[in-house]
Formats: sequence, structure tokens, C-alpha cells
Amino acid sequence: MKTEDKIRQQLASNPIIIYMKGIPAEPQCGFSAKAVGYLNDTGVSYAYVNVLQAPFIREKLPSISHWPTYPQLFVNGELVGGCDIIEGMANDGSLQTLLQQASAKSEQPVDDALSAAEVEKLVRQGIADAQVFVEGTGCDLSLIVVSGQFADLTPVKEQQMVLETLKEPLASGKLHAVSVKAYTPDEWQASKDSGLLQIQG
Repeated sequence: MKTEDKIRQQLASNPIIIYMKGIPAEPQCGFSAKAVGYLNDTGVSYAYVNVLQAPFIREKLPSISHWPTYPQLFVNGELVGGCDIIEGMANDGSLQTLLQQASAKSEQPVDDALSAAEVEKLVRQGIADAQVFVEGTGCDLSLIVVSGQFADLTPVKEQQMVLETLKEPLASGKLHAVSVKAYTPDEWQASKDSGLLQIQG
């Protein structure tokens, strides 16, 4: 699937979606942190894509949205804007109204989306010794996978090994915007020891 088609699929599948640096639990820039703070304050659920882990989307989206910076919030497939606009709408109350209307209109939970447990199970079926940590909701997930099988593999090969275990749900659209961070057990221990577990931008 072309990157542009993937983006359009994400916009069509998620009534409220923000393209940001990092994930809501661990934003990787101040503007993204501020934006998701306002979204969280509304209490309305939303999808997200971590553009730091999706470089092709990060590069392509501005040409589709005609908005050069991140974060970018979309509601019902239309660009709302970036951090400043989100802040302004939050302050005048229009953000809450917009998101609640979009959420109510979509009132169809993503029944065919895989749960975190199902994703974890698929990865472990393909990589027997894997430890799997899943963050995110619905179709858009961030994975940390730890396996001895990654020893001596390049980062690309590591990611390919993980994505191969999720080939069916990725092809069917049950998953999209999956980001993967792969570690050997030694690398994982070193990362925990150093406290650098979040994705570096």
C-alpha cells in the first residue's frame, strides 16, 4: 500500500486522529504534549500515529494536509490544525463540542480491531521467546519486542521479523500505523538500566 493510501485509510477509519511526535503517554515534543493534554481533557477517545516511528507518513502527510508541522489533528477526515488551533478551540469550548459530535457520529466500536492481547499472542506465536509490550488502542499500536532471535540482525531485519507475525491483520486493515521497537535481552536490560526506554526523536 502506498503511504498516501495508508494515510487516507487511517483518516477514513478514525473519526478523531492526531499525528504526533511520540505517543500520548510519552510525547516526544512540547507541542505534541500540549495538544494531547487538551484532547485528554475532553474525555473523548481518539487514535494517534507516532510519526517518529512512521518516517514515510511523517514525510508525506504535509503534502496531503498542506500543514508543515506536527502535531496535526484530523476530525472526520478533515484537518483541524496544530497545537495553537487545538489550544484556542479548547479555550473557547469548541474542541469539546467538535470531538463529542465526531465520536457520537461514529458510535461503532472497531469490532474487527485486534486487542493488545491478540497482538501479543500473534507476535509470540511467530517469535517463541518474545517478550511483548503493547501500547495504544484500536488499530494503532506501539510495540516493544524483546527476543534473543534478534541477535546479529540489522534493525530492518528485526522489524521485518516482527511485522511478519502481524502480516494478516496489517493486510486486512485490522492494524495500521504499527510502530515497532526491537531489542535483544541484553539491549533491553541496558535500556532499562539507563532509563532510556522512550523513543528518541
